[in-house]
Amino acid sequence: MKYFDGIRMQVVVLLVLEAVALILLLAVGLIDAAVPLIIIFLVNAIFVAWIINSIQNARENEAVNISEILGSEAGGAFSFGKVGIITYNEQFEVLWISNFLMDRGYRSLIGKKVTTFVPEIEELLQGGQDTVVGRKKEFTYEISRKGQEHVLFVRDISKYSDLKETYKKESLVLGLVHMDNYQDMQAFEDETTITNVNLNLRQPIVDWANKHGICIRRLRSDRFFMVLDEEIYEHILGEKFDIINYVRTKAAEIDVNITLSMAFARGSEKLSELDGKVNDLLELAQSRGGDQVASQLNDADVKYYGGKSEAKSTRSRVRVRVMAQAIKEVMQDSEQIFITGHKEMDFDCMGSNLALSRLAQFYKKKTYIVSQSGGIEKHTKEAMVYFGSSLENRHTFITQEEALRLRKKNDLVIVSDYHNPAQSNAQELVEKADRILVIDHHRRGPDFVKKPLIVYLESSASSTCELMTELIAYQPGKVDINDAEASIMYLGIVIDTNHFQMRTGFRTFEACAQLKKWGVDPMQVETLLKEDYTEFEEKINVLKYAKKYNDNILISCVEDSRIMTRSLMSIGADELLAIKNIEAAFVVARINENQVAISARSKGVVNVQVIMEDMKGGGHFTAAAVQREGMTSEALCDELKDAIRNYLNQEDTSYESNLT
Repeated sequence: MKYFDGIRMQVVVLLVLEAVALILLLAVGLIDAAVPLIIIFLVNAIFVAWIINSIQNARENEAVNISEILGSEAGGAFSFGKVGIITYNEQFEVLWISNFLMDRGYRSLIGKKVTTFVPEIEELLQGGQDTVVGRKKEFTYEISRKGQEHVLFVRDISKYSDLKETYKKESLVLGLVHMDNYQDMQAFEDETTITNVNLNLRQPIVDWANKHGICIRRLRSDRFFMVLDEEIYEHILGEKFDIINYVRTKAAEIDVNITLSMAFARGSEKLSELDGKVNDLLELAQSRGGDQVASQLNDADVKYYGGKSEAKSTRSRVRVRVMAQAIKEVMQDSEQIFITGHKEMDFDCMGSNLALSRLAQFYKKKTYIVSQSGGIEKHTKEAMVYFGSSLENRHTFITQEEALRLRKKNDLVIVSDYHNPAQSNAQELVEKADRILVIDHHRRGPDFVKKPLIVYLESSASSTCELMTELIAYQPGKVDINDAEASIMYLGIVIDTNHFQMRTGFRTFEACAQLKKWGVDPMQVETLLKEDYTEFEEKINVLKYAKKYNDNILISCVEDSRIMTRSLMSIGADELLAIKNIEAAFVVARINENQVAISARSKGVVNVQVIMEDMKGGGHFTAAAVQREGMTSEALCDELKDAIRNYLNQEDTSYESNLT
């Protein structure tokens, strides 16, 4: 058929040329010469008409009625079931369509590429899928192809698609709204302030819900339960959950520390599942510092929205005392205790491990620190060598393999300074443990250890060493902490606060004062952090590669041939952050032959944790990181720029709240 089309085109071109020549002859008055040409032109015109008619007849002969192929009953069944058929040739041109598609006005498809029906057919032709769904005019079609046959079956699923969309819009969603720090405010503020809060913060939550058609009921003074559907959820998502921004702004105006934590559970028909999930999601949002939304559809990854403010301290001395008692009881009920840290243990991880080891020994338990697997950060390793026998004589350091051989059923495994099993320096031990205690200060992520006995996770704390210093102070007797252990703990606080510049509260300085009593010499231990010339040179390289992403963000993408340590990357990021008017800094570099990493730092305006989580990393509001395998630093840098762009688009607060 393609051959005949070519001939037809050539003849048409010839006919056009003859017509042009005839017009020219008549124009110059050569009528006698034009007569033969007129005769030739008429003959050719008749010939072209015959060619076109022959081609059309050939196509019509190919277009066999479906009833002739399958019988009248099968043809009727296809029409009744709203199923059409398309056949095509080796060039993917439509040869024939069935009556069902003819009746819908698709006759013009014949002779055209089959993908002109719906573009999604391309996926069928490439063999990527057996079935695709596409929309043509007001209809939705499911198109399938069997094997390598040049036949497509087209089924009208418009009603099913519309019902599915309606079902999705009307799917049940359960939500919770929690007013962070409301109960603390009630305990310490006067009646006038409480009245202002209820009028300007609590009542607008109810008004916001009613405006969007959400059924809302108050569970207690600081918490609301919501029932809505998926369509309403999509609408408030499109508005970026503006009630959160509204409450934060109004709270600042009346000088109270109140934000909102929200949770939405979606995608299940079972109310019991949604109820359990929404409570877990709210706990997750609060453990990440509040002022944000945690939402989950079925078992997909949890999505977070908001989180524009750093976590505020909510732990009271009563809570610390209660946690100290609970940890005491679980340690006393254990036969042996294994303490684990994250990979590439830093000062905070090692310091908290040492403190936990001394606490467990205080309760006369055989205690092991799993530190000889997963690696130790350079400066931390140097400090461990510096204090040498002072630590080795008081602690037992082992590998994960040794821990697996030694473990018994009633042993306790402590997860310190992390909560994601994938980050552990003893992942197999953690996954096999029946009894787990988690102590951490990082914002909680979706991947958490399974069924821990106790979780003490305070994202408002500067470090895990700060938490451990407080816990030890509330034990029923004196826990023996020597100067070496106290020094490692002190350095953990120093590093995690960037020398007391970030995430530092009065509890941080109280912890440092306690560590001073235990023998820390700040001037002496600071020498352990001093960099050598090679490190200084590498830090200069970080600064050399730094470029502005926008007015207040710096990105340093170190060339792929250079290998840097994580500690140097974080130091470099801190140096970049010290530049005037810079709110966030990112250092991208290779950390070994197979891995590339990012160290992210912020002054508190930009939430680097959200950016790193978008890239499957994590951390804190002001300090976060991610690492990848099998890619270059340039490729990771490009991905980082996309993540920053997405964050800035999502977190844009320039829009006006429709609540004001």
